[in-house]
Amino acid sequence: MAKKSAVNRNEMVKRLVKQFAAKRQALTDIANDEARPLEERFAARLKLAKLPRNSSKTRIRNRCEVTGRPRAFYRKLKMSRIALRELGSHGQIPGLVKSSW
Repeated sequence: MAKKSAVNRNEMVKRLVKQFAAKRQALTDIANDEARPLEERFAARLKLAKLPRNSSKTRIRNRCEVTGRPRAFYRKLKMSRIALRELGSHGQIPGLVKSSW
């Protein structure tokens, strides 16, 4: 099980990303629009830099929904390899069969 503080911090980042998504997208569109004057684009970049760092989508860490583990994460299942194996061994994941040879 991961530290509760790390999991909570990641949830806070997700909340901030959702809160600032529209504002961040609008400023990014202005900053990347080559038809606008250079001063306006630069001002948009400065406003973008003043937003909280944790409101950037790239700061979200993929974590296992079951254990909170940050490594060996399967995106499709939203869980780590360890949790996947454990639940698969108990027969709780449909279509997953334990391999043996």
